[in-house]
Amino acid sequence: MVAVNICLRVDFFQGEALKKSLREEIAPDGVSKKPLRGEIAPGGALKKPLKGEIAPGGASKKPLRGEKMQSFMELEEQFLVNVYPKRKLTFVRAKGATIWDEVGKAYIDCISGHGVTNLGHGNLKVTQAITEQAQRMINCSNVFYNDSRAKLLEKLIKITPENLTRAFLCNSGAEAVEGALKFSRFTTKKHEFICAAGAFHGRTYGALSATFKKEYREPFAPLVPGFQFAPFNDFEKLEALATGQTAGIMLELIQGEGGIHVCDKEYLQKIQKLCRERNILFIVDEIQTGFGRAGTMFVSEQFGLEPDILCLAKAIANGIPMGAVVCSDKVEVPVGKHGTTSGGNPLACAAASATIDSLLDDDLPKQAAEKGAYFVEKLSHDMPTGIREIRGLGLMLGLELYANNMPAILSCQKKGLLVFPAGSNIIRVFPPLTISYTELDKALAVLREVLSV
Repeated sequence: MVAVNICLRVDFFQGEALKKSLREEIAPDGVSKKPLRGEIAPGGALKKPLKGEIAPGGASKKPLRGEKMQSFMELEEQFLVNVYPKRKLTFVRAKGATIWDEVGKAYIDCISGHGVTNLGHGNLKVTQAITEQAQRMINCSNVFYNDSRAKLLEKLIKITPENLTRAFLCNSGAEAVEGALKFSRFTTKKHEFICAAGAFHGRTYGALSATFKKEYREPFAPLVPGFQFAPFNDFEKLEALATGQTAGIMLELIQGEGGIHVCDKEYLQKIQKLCRERNILFIVDEIQTGFGRAGTMFVSEQFGLEPDILCLAKAIANGIPMGAVVCSDKVEVPVGKHGTTSGGNPLACAAASATIDSLLDDDLPKQAAEKGAYFVEKLSHDMPTGIREIRGLGLMLGLELYANNMPAILSCQKKGLLVFPAGSNIIRVFPPLTISYTELDKALAVLREVLSV
């Protein structure tokens, strides 16, 4: 009996201590007043690392017995299948157009995860939608109906070109392209595709087969047969490749990886007419240009296009992985011919719905057009000597240099500006659409300093 009383008393005091700890650490608004041991503090550093955990600066203060001290970089290098050209920076938090590294240094983010965070980091509507949905339901099998999925599908069809009536939801841009290729072959009962020189559509086998760059393609040959490439913006050469077995013509309206090259309107309208005349599906890849990036919700609007299939991803859910294949009534895909486990999950759908609401409520496509025009005008005036040409639409911009781009990119990084390459001599500038004019001016000042050589 004594032993039982002692155990109960110990349990009581442990419970009271835990309550006190929680009261001290979690404020009413859900933000930690006093970070939990091992948690990240507001400055981006770990205040009280757990035993063997990572301390400020990225090193372990007290390694577990038999283990050496390792930085975050070392841990990634040890455990990640590293297929990425890494830069020596570790980021721990972000807000709006600003991102902080592990030692608290701030950077203006003009990469946006390669065109993903169009609303900026930490958008309130999106984070609230994610939180509420995660508490209610994260996953729902696609063999059942779901409220969040249904609401997103309705919104998606309302904002895409009028001839598009249905959508298949997936997890990424490459998956969207794969779906488009399968849907095209099944619908037309044909197997060939025409793409553009310089195209980048993804790295999975079908998407890679539609991608032009030999450095990406050749190590994985043989690829899916039936893909041909026409010179960019050359309708006559493209038309000459069309045969009775051409299932689809797939194009980016602005080539991103290919160097920020914008399609000519007349070229695109001729292709659309050709597709209608020859029973070829017109597939438009707006994975990077979509959701306001180039100054309208979709670039298709600017060129008066009604594609048969529209491929979407990247900014669709402002950072939550998601893609979509949006189709016209021409496209036929019966039950059982395609599928996905996580595509269209309620969490991603809630994030995408909130993203679309924010884009519309704040008229962000218009802001992208205005801010992009401001950026180009300011940089073009007394243009830095290192720039050969400025290309793009909205806030999807490319600066073609006379020299290799990486020295300039790394110099910008040292000065607190993040930009990224396309090819060997182009700098891509993709800030969040919510970036302020003050932040744009700071970015312009850095670029002008670095490129005036």
